[in-house]
Amino acid sequence: MGVLALVLSYVGLEAAGGYFAGSLALMADAGHMFSDAVSLMLALVALRVGRRAASPQRTFGFHRAEVLAAAANASLLLVVAVSILWEAAGRWGAPPPVNAPVTILIASGGLAVNLLSLWMLGNPGESLNMRGAWLHVMSDTLGSVGVIVAGLLSFSFGWTRADAVASALIAVLIVRSSWRLLVEAVDVLMEAAPRHIDVAAVRQALLGADGVLGVHDLHVWTLSPGVVAMSGHVVPREGCFSPTLVPELAALLLARFGISHVTIQIESPLCVGADLHP
Repeated sequence: MGVLALVLSYVGLEAAGGYFAGSLALMADAGHMFSDAVSLMLALVALRVGRRAASPQRTFGFHRAEVLAAAANASLLLVVAVSILWEAAGRWGAPPPVNAPVTILIASGGLAVNLLSLWMLGNPGESLNMRGAWLHVMSDTLGSVGVIVAGLLSFSFGWTRADAVASALIAVLIVRSSWRLLVEAVDVLMEAAPRHIDVAAVRQALLGADGVLGVHDLHVWTLSPGVVAMSGHVVPREGCFSPTLVPELAALLLARFGISHVTIQIESPLCVGADLHP
């Protein structure tokens, strides 16, 4: 909440300063800062919803509320970036005069606000939701630096196109960070295998365990960032199965791959269709 209040307190000043100074880069930075505020609000709501307990209808709980918030944040960032690029292209052909001293002064204040916000947010960890909010503020920090540099170039050398260039660079930075976040969020929602886990290696690890003859219908996916699940069918080598087989396989998967939620169905001529959840 502290970061949200800090960001909102400066948005109006930066937008007004950009308008009166004629600086698109500064107004773009203000727009980006406003998207930071929206991002932080989404992150706070998602955190609260994500902590709700599972229900009979939502047996996995609400963990993916954070993933949905991350996808919304990334989409918002992309919209902001496209609008900045569009305006920057128009200004390249006919750059308006820019009040460089005012631009530099206000952008410096924005940089201070962003640096303080990053310090207050700390390390986002594995949460896509908090990474989304953190990326908003980080890209806005880099944007503030770009605005200051553009102001200095305009003031020192009279290069008015520097404002359009800085705006375009801000947009490119936003696209780069938001696209990566969006791809990760979509991967989770599409239940793709986590990028750090090789499903073929998981299969070989199971086949290499004592008492395992075959593995099929193997699925690995992310429930929410930091929580990986696996389900699969295992054929034991002889008879039905040892009572310790499933717990041993679950321990193997946790130790080697960090897979914490394991569902294994044992299949054999003597014991068909037994569902075991360690």
